Amino acid sequence: MQGRAGKAPKREMVIESPQQYKSLAEIEEEVEVGSQVAAVKPKIIEPLDYETVLLQRKTQIISDVMRDMLQFPMDDFQISTLRRQGRTLFSTVPETAEKEAHSLFVQECIKTYKSDWHVVNYKYEEYSGDFRQLPNKVLRPEKLAAHLFEVDEDVEKDEDTASIGSQKGGVSKHGWLYKGNMNSAISVTMRSFKRRYFHLAQLGDGSYNLNFYKDENTSKEPKGTIFLDSCMGVVQNSKVRRFAFELKMQDKSTFLLAADSEAEMEEWIGTLNKILHSSFEQAMQEKRNGDLHDDEEHGKTDLSSGSFQDSFQTARDIESKMRSEARLKLFTLDPDTQKLDLSGIEPDVRQFEEKFGKRVLVSCQDLSFNLQGCVAENEEGPTTNVEPFYVVLSLFDVQNSRKISADFHVDLNHPLVRQMTSGSGNKQDLHINGAGDGPLAGRRQASGLPAGALQYPRQGVFSVTCPHPEIFLVARMEKVLQGGITHCTEPYMKSSDSAKMAQKVLKNAKTACSRLGQYRMPFAWAARPVFRDASGTLDKSSRFSALYRQDSSKLSDEDMFKLLADFRKPEKMAKLPVLLGNLDVTIDSVAPDVTNSVTSSYVPVRTFEGNGPGSALLEVEEFVPCIAKCSQPFTIYKNHLYVYPKHLKYDGQKSFAKARNIAVCIEFKDSDEDEAQPVKCIYGHPGAPLFTKQAYATVLHHQQNPEFYDEIKIELPTQLHEKHHLLFTFYHVSCESNSKKKDLVEAPVGSAWLPLLRDGRVIMNEQLLPVAANLPIGYLGSQDGINKHSGSEIKWVDGGKPLFKVSTHLVSTVYTQDQHLHNFFYHCQIMEMSEQASEGELVKYLKSLHAMEGHVMVNFLPTILNQLFCVLTRATHEDVAVNVTRVMVHVVAQCHEEGLEHYLRSYIKYVFKPDPYSSTDVKTVHEELAKAMTAILKPSTDFLTSNKLLKYSWYFFEALVKSMVHYLIESGKVKLSRNQRFSASFYHAAETLVNMLMPHITQKYKDNLDAARNANHSLAVFIKRCFTFMDRGFIFKQINNYMNCFMPGDSKTLYEFKFEFLRVVCNHEHYVPLNLPMPFGKGRIQRFQDLQLDYSLTDDFCQNHFLVGLLLREVGGALQEFREIRQIAIQVLKGLMIKHTFDDRYAAKSQQARLATLYLPLFGLLQENVYRLDLKESAPFSNHNNAREDSLVPNSMVTSQKPGSCIENALHKDVFGVISGTASPHSSTPNVSSVQHADSRGSLVSTDSGNSLLDKSSDKTNSLEKSTHTPSLCSVTTQPHQRERFPRRHSVNVPPLPLDPGGRVPPLNRATKRVTMDFSLLSVPLPGLPQDSDSDHGKHVGSHGENTPIQVFCLTSVTSPPETFGYNLYSKFVTINQIWCFCYFLRGMIPI
Repeated sequence: MQGRAGKAPKREMVIESPQQYKSLAEIEEEVEVGSQVAAVKPKIIEPLDYETVLLQRKTQIISDVMRDMLQFPMDDFQISTLRRQGRTLFSTVPETAEKEAHSLFVQECIKTYKSDWHVVNYKYEEYSGDFRQLPNKVLRPEKLAAHLFEVDEDVEKDEDTASIGSQKGGVSKHGWLYKGNMNSAISVTMRSFKRRYFHLAQLGDGSYNLNFYKDENTSKEPKGTIFLDSCMGVVQNSKVRRFAFELKMQDKSTFLLAADSEAEMEEWIGTLNKILHSSFEQAMQEKRNGDLHDDEEHGKTDLSSGSFQDSFQTARDIESKMRSEARLKLFTLDPDTQKLDLSGIEPDVRQFEEKFGKRVLVSCQDLSFNLQGCVAENEEGPTTNVEPFYVVLSLFDVQNSRKISADFHVDLNHPLVRQMTSGSGNKQDLHINGAGDGPLAGRRQASGLPAGALQYPRQGVFSVTCPHPEIFLVARMEKVLQGGITHCTEPYMKSSDSAKMAQKVLKNAKTACSRLGQYRMPFAWAARPVFRDASGTLDKSSRFSALYRQDSSKLSDEDMFKLLADFRKPEKMAKLPVLLGNLDVTIDSVAPDVTNSVTSSYVPVRTFEGNGPGSALLEVEEFVPCIAKCSQPFTIYKNHLYVYPKHLKYDGQKSFAKARNIAVCIEFKDSDEDEAQPVKCIYGHPGAPLFTKQAYATVLHHQQNPEFYDEIKIELPTQLHEKHHLLFTFYHVSCESNSKKKDLVEAPVGSAWLPLLRDGRVIMNEQLLPVAANLPIGYLGSQDGINKHSGSEIKWVDGGKPLFKVSTHLVSTVYTQDQHLHNFFYHCQIMEMSEQASEGELVKYLKSLHAMEGHVMVNFLPTILNQLFCVLTRATHEDVAVNVTRVMVHVVAQCHEEGLEHYLRSYIKYVFKPDPYSSTDVKTVHEELAKAMTAILKPSTDFLTSNKLLKYSWYFFEALVKSMVHYLIESGKVKLSRNQRFSASFYHAAETLVNMLMPHITQKYKDNLDAARNANHSLAVFIKRCFTFMDRGFIFKQINNYMNCFMPGDSKTLYEFKFEFLRVVCNHEHYVPLNLPMPFGKGRIQRFQDLQLDYSLTDDFCQNHFLVGLLLREVGGALQEFREIRQIAIQVLKGLMIKHTFDDRYAAKSQQARLATLYLPLFGLLQENVYRLDLKESAPFSNHNNAREDSLVPNSMVTSQKPGSCIENALHKDVFGVISGTASPHSSTPNVSSVQHADSRGSLVSTDSGNSLLDKSSDKTNSLEKSTHTPSLCSVTTQPHQRERFPRRHSVNVPPLPLDPGGRVPPLNRATKRVTMDFSLLSVPLPGLPQDSDSDHGKHVGSHGENTPIQVFCLTSVTSPPETFGYNLYSKFVTINQIWCFCYFLRGMIPI
C-alpha cells in the first residue's frame, strides 16, 4: 500500500476471525489434529463432451451477444511457404545439378538447399503464452502518483496537502484573494468578504483543488477546499465587489472571490479557465472520435437554467472519462507484472542461415624490396620491384597445429612488371564471364559479375570460428623460377650497389620470365598475429615481421608450425636470414553491410556492386574444426576439393636421365581414355582465367626429393563416378637455355593418379602413390595402381614403390566422409529401386548411425532427419520404425549435449515437411511416430534411450503437431468436424502414448528428475496444441486422466509438475471458449440454491467449465498443503488472471464481467481455507471511550468455519453480485438503492450506530453522527469539499460478530475494529440480484444486530463511477476476513 510520498509504508490492520475467544492452546491443538487427517483422493469428475455440447447448445451460443467468447475462430491456423532467402544474388546450386545427381544422398542434399521454408502459423499464437508474452505488453508505470488515504489523515495533518500535487508538471498558482461568505443566510455584502491566502494544487489523478489558508503557511491544514473538478466555469461578477469573480459549481452553488486589482483578477480567471477548458477540449476530441455523443455546444459553459442540466451531464461524462483513463489496471501494480522474468519465454527460432566466425578483412597494400629499378625499356617508367612477386596468404593455428584457411593469392605487381611474364597480353580469358567448359560455366554467365572483378583481388575476408592469440596470418612470397633460393635471394640481402645489382637482377628476370613464366619458386615468408585474445579482439597494431628467406628444406606446413612456435622468441628469430623489404597488409573487422563480396565459389553476395577491376572482396574458405560444437547445418551448395602435393622421393629412380628441377602438374579428369581431356574446374591464380585445366606446384632448383606447400582448389562435379580421378604429371624443367640443342623447357618424368571415390566416398587425408614412367590407356584399371591390367603393361618408377605423397581435403555439402551415413543412404536408394532389398539390412544400417561422427551429423542435420521421417512412413515392419525413432533420439540428444538444440527447433519450424498426403498411403508421420515413441517407453526397453526420449520429448511432440497440421490441410479434413478429422487408430495411439508417459513422470521422476520435468512440460505443450486440431472432449479426457495420477500429499516436485502442466494448458490462446463461459442452469433462478449450479465449485460446474474447474479444484487441494505448495498454486492462478486482465481481446467491461463468472467458486474455496491464510494482526484503533492496544494474534489464532456450512453461509446472492460484477442472465427483481451525490466524486457510505474512528475534528464527528440515523440501506454521506480520496485503500468499521450459532449478540465489551480494505477488484457495475424472501433488509438498522451493515467509506471502483455500487454486505452472510482474503488472494498480496 502506498501512503504519502516520502513516508514509510504502514502495516495494514488485519481483521480477526469470528472465533475471537478461543485460547491459543485450543487453536494449536485443532490445527495439529487437522494436519494428521489422511489425504483423500478427490472425486473423479468426467469432463463434458465438448463437441456434443457445442451442437446441443448451438442456438444458445449463436444468440449470445458474446459468442466470440464461446467459439473458436475459423481461420485459427494455416501453412505458409516462405521463399528461401540466401545471402547470394542467386542460388548456389548449379542449374544442372539436379539433373546430374544420381546418388540419393546428393539428391536429398540439393533438395534441402533449394526447398523453401514451410511454417505453421497460428493466428492467435501471441496469446498462447503467459501474460508477459501478450502482444500488448504490460506497461510498467514510470512513476505512480502519491496517494493520500483517509486512515492516514490524523497522523499527517501537519503535512502540506499540496504535496500530493502535480506529478506531471501541472498548473500551479497562489496568492491573496477575498472570499465571500458562501454560507451566509443573507445576501453577500462587502463585509462578508474575508481575506484568505489561496493555493492552487494538482492532485495525483490530474484534478485540481483550490485550498485557502489564513496566512501564507500552506504546510498547515487548509481552512477549506474548493474542488475544481466540480466547477462548471469561472466568470467575472462585479455586482457585489470590484475585481470579483465567481466559480459556478455542478450543484448550482457558487463561490465568490475577489482580487486586489483587475490584472490579478484576469490572471486568476485565465488560470482557472485554462484548467477547466483543457478538460473540455480533451472531452470534445474524444466526442469527435465517437466516444462521447453529446452535442458540441454542451461542452461550453452555459449559465442559463435551460441548458445547465445538459452541461452538468457533459461534465460528469468528461470527469468519468478522464478518471477511467488516468487509472491503471489493478494488476499493473502487481509485483509480478513489474519484474522482468524471461524464464517462461520461448526461445526465438530463426531460419537456417550461413553463419561465420570472427570475420577479418585482410587488405593487401604493397610488397616492396629495397632492390628496385625501372623495368621499362626506355627507363622512363616508375621505380618498382625489378621482377614479379606473388603473395599467398593463409591462417595457421599454432595451438592446434592446423592450417585453418584456404590460400588467398594476391598479385601486387605493377602492371609493367606483370608484362614481364609470358602470355600477359592474353586478356580474352581474364574475366569471369570468359568462355569455358567447366562445371560452373553456366552459372558464371548468369552471375552478372563485371569483367575483371576478380582478376587481381587485393582484399580477402577470412573467418575464424575459434579465435585465440596463437593464430597467425602467414604470407609466402614466390617468384618466377630462376635458380636456387639462396642464389636468387642474395641480391635482396645486400644494401650496397643497389643500382648495378638491380640492373643485373632485372636482366636475368626478364630472361627467366619470358621462358619460365608459368613456373614459380619459393622465395620468402613473413607472419603476424591476428588476435589479441580469445574473445576475437583484432591485433590491428601489429605489422608483418621481417621478410625471412625461405629454406628449401623447411617448406612443409609442419616446418611452418615450428617456425611460428618460436615467433615470439627474438633470440631464435634473429638467427633466420632476412630480406630487405616490406609487406604492407592491414587487417580490420568486417562491417555487417560490407559490399562487393564474392563467396569462395565465386558467387556474388546480394550487396555486390562491382565498382571496377579488382574491387571484389573474395571470401576465403575456412577449414572449420571437425567437432560438433563448431559445426553448423549446411545451407548452401558447395563442392570443393583441396589438393596438397607434399613430397616426391626421386633420388632412387633410374628411369630418367634428368629429374632434378621437378614440377608437378595437377589435372582433374573424368576418363582414362587416350583422348580424354582434363576438366576445366581448377581455380586459377590472379591474372589467369578463373578456371583452368591445369595447375602447377612450385619448383625447387636441383632437388631430386622436392617438398611442396602448394594448395590446388578444385570445383568438383555434382555427381562423381568411378572414373573421376586426379592425374599428377611430373616434369623436369630446364632452367637454363641451350642454344646448341632444341630448347625444351620441360620433359615428362613420370605420372601418378588418384581415383576420387573409394567405396562410394571421396578419398581424404594423406595418400602414398607409386609413379608410372608411362601412361597407357585404361590406367585406372590397375588395382591399387600396381597390378597388371588388360592392355599395355605399366612401367613403374623405382619398382612401383610409393614415391609421391599427396593429401586431399574435401569441403563439400553434398558428399560425406562418414561411412555409416553413406551406407544408410546407399541402402535406402537400393530399397527404392529394388523390392528385394531386406528391411533387416536396413535395421542394421540404422543401428550403425549411432556411430556417426558428431560434426557430420550436425552438418547434414536437415537431410538426415528428412530421410529418417521418410523411412518412418515407408517401413512395413514395426522394428524399422522403432529403430528410426531411436536414431532420432540419439541425434536429438547429441545436439542438446553440444548446446545446438536451436538447430532442431529451426528444423521443426521451417524445414520439416512430411511426405505429401496421398489417399492410397494410409501411414502418417504423427501416427507412426506416436506408436514408435510408445514402444520405446515400454518398461522392458532400453532405459537410456527411454530417458533421452523423455528428456528431449519436445522435439517429437513438435513433429507430431506439424505432421497433424499438414495432414489436415493437405487432405482437406480441416473442414470436417473435430471428431472426423483423424482416424480412430491415431486417437488410440495418442491416448496410449499419453498413458505410457504418465508413470514415467509421476512415479519414476526420482530416477531422472530432469527427464521427468521436461516430459511433463512437453506433454503439456502438446496437449495444449491439440486443442486446436482434435476433438476437444478427447483432450479433456487425457488431461483428466493425467491429473488423476497425482494424489493429495504428493511431494513438492509432483505439485510443481502438476501446476506447471496446468499453467501451460490454461495458457491456450482460446482458453476462454474452452471453458464455455455461459450459464448451464435450467430455467429461471428462483432460489439461491439454483445459483450454485453455475457459480459454485460443484461437480456440474467442474464438468461444464472443465479447465477452470479443474484448476480451482487443484488450487483448493494445494491450499491444504504446506506454504511452498500453496505459493505454487496461487502463482499459477494469479498469472492466469493477470493474463485475462491484459488480454486486449477481452478488454470490454462486459467481457471482463463474463470472465469473472468463471472464477466465482473461488470465493467459497477461500472461505473453506481462511484459517490457512497467513494473516498477522496489528494493534487496533480504539474509540475515544475505550482506548487500548491489543497484542499481535499468532498465525494459528485464525480458524475456519465448519466446512459443512460453507456454501450455505458464504455463497449468498449478494456475495455473488459483489464478486462477479455482472448481471445474472436469470435475474428477476433488481434491487438497486438510490444514490445521492454531493459532487461527482461522492463516496458511498453505509451507516452504523457505533463510531469506531479515531477522535477527529468536531465537524467530521458531527457529520458521521448525522449519517448514522439514515435508514437507507445504501446512502451517501455528504461531506462537502473534503479532500480527494483514492480507491486503493478503504476504511471499514467491523463490529463484534455473534459467536453464538443462535445469533445472540454478546455484550459490547471491546472496541470496534478499524481496518483497511481493498475493494478495487470490484471493477464493473453491479446488477440487481434475486430477492431472498428470508432476509429482512430493514431490520435492526443502526444497531449491532445480525443484519448490521458494514460501514464502508470511499467504496469506489477502479474503472466505474461510484454510483454503480449500491450494495451492502451483511455480517450474517460473509465476514470481512473472507472478503479481504478474496481480494488480496487474487493480487497475491497475502504470504500464502
